Amino acid sequence: MISKYRELFNAQFTEKKYQKLKDDIASDFNYIPTFRLGETPLFISNELKSQLIEGSNEVIALIQKEDFKSLTNKSLELNYNVPNEDEHTTFLAIDFGICEEDGVIIPKLIEVQGFPSLYNYQVNLYEKFKNQYPFLSELTPFINNIEPQEYLNILEEAICNNHPKENVILLEIEPEKQNTKIDFYYCRRDIGIPIVCVTELIKKGKQLFYKNEKGDEILVKRIYNRVIFDELDLRTDLKLNFHFSDELDVEWAGHPNWFFRISKFILPFLKGKYFIETTLLSELTEIPEDLENYVLKPLFSFSGTGVIFHVKKEDIEAVIEKELYILQKKVNYIPIVQSPDGKVKAEVRVLCVWKKDDAAPTLLCNLVRLSRGEMIGVKFNKDMDWVGGTLGLFER
Repeated sequence: MISKYRELFNAQFTEKKYQKLKDDIASDFNYIPTFRLGETPLFISNELKSQLIEGSNEVIALIQKEDFKSLTNKSLELNYNVPNEDEHTTFLAIDFGICEEDGVIIPKLIEVQGFPSLYNYQVNLYEKFKNQYPFLSELTPFINNIEPQEYLNILEEAICNNHPKENVILLEIEPEKQNTKIDFYYCRRDIGIPIVCVTELIKKGKQLFYKNEKGDEILVKRIYNRVIFDELDLRTDLKLNFHFSDELDVEWAGHPNWFFRISKFILPFLKGKYFIETTLLSELTEIPEDLENYVLKPLFSFSGTGVIFHVKKEDIEAVIEKELYILQKKVNYIPIVQSPDGKVKAEVRVLCVWKKDDAAPTLLCNLVRLSRGEMIGVKFNKDMDWVGGTLGLFER
């Protein structure tokens, strides 16, 4: 994408440096992430950056509409409706596949999530890459060219909302077993809040408490929510002392309702050059003849669960709850990252934070996934190199 830096990086790349990069990450917590780390950053040109910003702002424009909540109330009826929803989401992740259309490179919206992503890990990954490739300091992962500490300050404000750190928790289901726990560790280190499992919360009246390392019960005033309800529903073995549907005296950094409101549920409402033809199955008047050009997706799954890439007529007919699925036109991901042995596809996730009193979200950072497979994702890239999670770098 930026040929100067691609050539420079590839000239300096060695498997030894890649191993040092992984070892550097592992050394922080004596833990190696379970997801695959991509060998290289994505060097994002100013033109593509402008397109990503424009596409993101068009998504945000929909979310800012006065009738957005009424437009998306159905998403809560189909799932959960957690009390004390705030005015807007705190976190916003906007995924674009880097595609080709009419011979031109263009980002296409693949998914959007009103839910946290690897906000803490990504800023640390930038530092780790610079340790191995010092010239990368000429570039930045931050869309508005801020410094890492300023980024962390914005993140801390969004997560903590000025509460004492001990009264703010990162909440997850068995966090030690999650693939994303490297992000939790960096959050605990850099933001200073504890990591708590849903089973460890104690409910007293409308208040929630957790026990700190000394065994003292500490009041929870704000929850940085990382719980995915898909997983929670499956974990019937877990014994919780509260329910998410309870009236609780607690603030949310990432209220659970926004996971449903801002999801694939809103894709059919988005029209324009950065968006893909998407139809709710419940509104599909006839099944297309060219199903090889479509993907069938559940609305509220996470990490690609339940996606059918090679769709058959029977797959569509077999769906009982048609309002919970979309049929989406396939896009042509273009291999754009030059590896030592061929080119690789990329998907860019724009990471945004919407502070409590701000009129709109702030586009902050990014996450990139590289793929050689048919789709982006771990299961489509097994035993391949120059694939996996990484970050995009912009010119300053």
